Amino acid sequence: MAARQPRNSRKTTTDDTANDLSYAEARTALDLVLAQLQATDLDVEAMAALFQRAQSYVQRCETLLAETEQQVLRWDNSNAGSAPVPYAPET
Repeated sequence: MAARQPRNSRKTTTDDTANDLSYAEARTALDLVLAQLQATDLDVEAMAALFQRAQSYVQRCETLLAETEQQVLRWDNSNAGSAPVPYAPET
């Protein structure tokens, strides 16, 4: 009889897989998981596993968006010698 994997190791595998995805890939994977969650024939365990996968894909998308936001630079055209500064929305 095969030993069962601890639940945490499955989540780590999903997180590791999500961490290797581009934004578009993670978004597509999230859309697919959400479509599966909408199925009415899922048992509770399957729904919980899909929910955890969805959370991993959402976290990956949020991480990539935050990284991209930090890379966006705004140049001050009034001072040609100024260095670029991180973008901050004007309020």
